[in-house]
Amino acid sequence: MKRAVVLCSGGLDSTVAAAEARAAGYELYLLSVNYGQRHVVELARMPEIAAALGARRHLVVDVDLRAIGGSALTDALPVPKDRPDEAIGAGIPPTYVPARNTIFLSLALGWAEVLGADAIYIGANVLDYSGYPDCRPEFLEAFEALARRGTKVGAEGGQIRVVAPLLRMTKADIIRRGVALKAPLQLTHSCYDPDAQGRACGRCDSCRLRRKGFAEAQVADPAPYVRQ
Repeated sequence: MKRAVVLCSGGLDSTVAAAEARAAGYELYLLSVNYGQRHVVELARMPEIAAALGARRHLVVDVDLRAIGGSALTDALPVPKDRPDEAIGAGIPPTYVPARNTIFLSLALGWAEVLGADAIYIGANVLDYSGYPDCRPEFLEAFEALARRGTKVGAEGGQIRVVAPLLRMTKADIIRRGVALKAPLQLTHSCYDPDAQGRACGRCDSCRLRRKGFAEAQVADPAPYVRQ
């Protein structure tokens, strides 16, 4: 069976991306990164998500990006709350983690070489997260070109593709697709600033986008919220 490494955080988009890889006939190797994120509770969901998706293996790599900081997810900076829809995605938000997807894709590329995988799946999306420069198609294309030039696989004439199946989908479309693929949406976590019990704040950009998406998809959101 062909193999794919899937960057899977425990969030909604990456879980649906993993379900897309499964639907494409890939054996799943899920890669999560514990990078010192404020919302580390998302990783607690991953064993169940991996089991629900029938993943062949789930690997967690520790890379502490708090040493670099510069983001509301890894540093003592406030997570934006209650922003209107038009403000979300306008400019680069403080929740952007410097070089995060470059680092994550590099880890996935290394593991893909070891496994003999021919694809890396990532849940990047440019519609809801247009402010993140490392979710743009030109970034993903550039990384795929780098992979051809900087790996043994590429030097020998092979290729490891970077696949972003959700890239141009709305959040509602992602949710509908997840339902169709029987992705375990009930296990996913999206909030950037959960409380001590792991409940979503309901107010950060990620919560607002998730709630709006479920409402537009006319699907009940299974996430527990502090603010309903």
